[in-house]
Amino acid sequence: MNLNITPKKLNAFTLTELLVVLVIVGILILLALPRLMPLISKAKGTEAQLQLEHIHTLEKTYFYTYSKYTENFDDLGFEQSPLVTNGGTANYQIEVVSVTSNAFKVRATAIVDFDGDGVFNVWEIDQDKKLIETQKD
Repeated sequence: MNLNITPKKLNAFTLTELLVVLVIVGILILLALPRLMPLISKAKGTEAQLQLEHIHTLEKTYFYTYSKYTENFDDLGFEQSPLVTNGGTANYQIEVVSVTSNAFKVRATAIVDFDGDGVFNVWEIDQDKKLIETQKD
């Protein structure tokens, strides 16, 4: 009986080879990131648009019921999601800019500078559902 206990040699990558690949991937990500920042800002802006359109719907429903608009989110049944600065997921602070009996304007202001240029994204909507980006990030 022949017992050969010599271990077989397995083909594998060395630690040095793996580190070189990780460094190359990291460099490629750093090169691509500045080109992706506008896309990231645009995607985050969708959050503001959806929230403002939701508030518009709530304000219109309130208007049809009470024949006036309100500045109180509690009256609308709207609750601001916790902001990312407070451990939440919302990137925009929602606030009422102006309300009259027949008009309103609500603003969503980014609390995060998505591309690091010092400019914060701002969106507004009014009673006519005119949704505009007043400040691009």
